[in-house]
Amino acid sequence: MAGGGKRYEALARAQPSPSDFLFETRKERIAQVVAGRTRTLTVVLDRLEDTFNMAAVLRTCEGLGIQEVHVIENPEVPFEPHPKVTQGCDKWLDIRTYGGFADCRAHLKERGFSVWASAVGEGARSLRELRFDGRVALVFGNERKGVSDDVLAGADGLFWIPMRGFVQSFNISVAVSAALSRAVLWREEHLGPGGDLTPEEAAELTERFQLLSLKQRGRISSP
Repeated sequence: MAGGGKRYEALARAQPSPSDFLFETRKERIAQVVAGRTRTLTVVLDRLEDTFNMAAVLRTCEGLGIQEVHVIENPEVPFEPHPKVTQGCDKWLDIRTYGGFADCRAHLKERGFSVWASAVGEGARSLRELRFDGRVALVFGNERKGVSDDVLAGADGLFWIPMRGFVQSFNISVAVSAALSRAVLWREEHLGPGGDLTPEEAAELTERFQLLSLKQRGRISSP
């Protein structure tokens, strides 16, 4: 029995779309998450040591709609967030690593970011005084030493988180949560709810999240 031809060959080569395998409720959830995502507010982690802190920060970023996290590697401790804390949230994020702050700063400045470091020093401003209507990167330092001298010298400014107790500092995961919560709330109050992805970025992220939602995604993405 004869058959085939270009029409059938094209059908045979066609790859199914990830959305074809997802329930509508899941697709709606992905759309909701993408709509709240931002690439203009980001976090820079400077030489962290504790894997639980690494993981807790990633969960905070993902939960608050931050799509990008920039990591300045600690030469003595690899960046390996504890999986029991991340619960897989890191797969939804774009995590970029650097050997030093100079490369990280160059990448962010090229994209128009202002860089603010969490540190107490001359000229430091309260977190409540900062504006978040542009591209803003917040840098948080090592658990014991804080941000590096390179960060202090290269940041556009320093900020501190207002406190009311006797303690002088927060755990880094708490500091990130407090700072990002303030930034996200500021944006909602001044710019309105929702994220700020371009249509192209939203489409790319939607397709990626749909694929990541499939347990058998390897069979779909493979040629």
